[in-house]
Amino acid sequence: MLVETLLPLGKLDPGLREPETPLRITDFASLAAKAEELGLDAVLVEETKDDPFQLLALGASTTSRIGLGTSVAMAFPRSPTVTAMSAWSLQKLSGGRFVLGLGSQVRAHMERRFGLPWHAPAPWMRDYVLAMRAVWDAWQHRTPLRFSSEHYNLDLMVPLFDPGPIEHPRIPVHIAAIGPNMCAVAAEVADGVRLHPVVTPRFIDDEIMPAVAKGAARVGKDPDTVEICMKPLIGTAPDEATLERVTRTVRERVAFYLSTPSYRRAFAIHGWTDIAEQASQLSRAKRWDDLPGLVTDEMLHTVATVATHDRIGAELQRRYGRRVHRIEFSIPVNTPGDAETLAHILSELRQPPAPTR
Repeated sequence: MLVETLLPLGKLDPGLREPETPLRITDFASLAAKAEELGLDAVLVEETKDDPFQLLALGASTTSRIGLGTSVAMAFPRSPTVTAMSAWSLQKLSGGRFVLGLGSQVRAHMERRFGLPWHAPAPWMRDYVLAMRAVWDAWQHRTPLRFSSEHYNLDLMVPLFDPGPIEHPRIPVHIAAIGPNMCAVAAEVADGVRLHPVVTPRFIDDEIMPAVAKGAARVGKDPDTVEICMKPLIGTAPDEATLERVTRTVRERVAFYLSTPSYRRAFAIHGWTDIAEQASQLSRAKRWDDLPGLVTDEMLHTVATVATHDRIGAELQRRYGRRVHRIEFSIPVNTPGDAETLAHILSELRQPPAPTR
């Protein structure tokens, strides 16, 4: 299992909240180098407050081994040709270490933040990735650009805008997904699927993997070659007393996801549809303080992985070791002792999964 991290290390509780001090762009290069020194497999950047491609260019300039990736960048607001060039440049700069993670975004953001018309996201994403790959193929093989689909028609690439071949032209593409249609598209046209933190092991087994198999079958692909990437909802701390405080924050996060209709499917599989509807009603009434009370201990420990530092690696391995190829994990690293703790956790995460009986 590859272990990836969302920077900044040392400023962010894993999977719980935004850092109290926002990341300074000027710190990113040194933090990427720190992640490489600590032995993590990849540094990921979400598209929230800064452009992820620019940040990763900084990280590529100070590292030589660690992977670099977006987790995720918004696809549809960008032309596939524009994203193709950003990825091509990062792949050149990093010497083949870049992974392009793409997300679709929900309708309200597409229409009201980006000012774009809404389309069904799964077919749109299929066209997007295939159009982008057509651009890469034209650059690498110096062939005419010819791509036509419902959403994109590309047939113009003049020498001035053609960067030409690169040493590592096969850029892995991961697609963020939770529903069956997008999971199937990810398996069909991409290299991996990036799952939401609300996804549970049972949901992976019963919902994600059948959809991945369906999409892979469309193109005769082995579904086992599709990387399953997970950003679990994690609560961890060095001791039980601190973990108790962290757990309260984890419960609040689970309550937020519970109240969000987009994630209803992940709770329904466990029989919690009625509770999720109650949470949505509280959310609409802006009764935020009442939401965590709906999250039972069973629900909390089904959705989230909660354990002290000495147990968290083994617990994550137990839950996801046979299901996930890449996992996002980090703890604050401010002292040599913190670095040793992280090294121990990384070694546990990388252990081969226990054989099934």
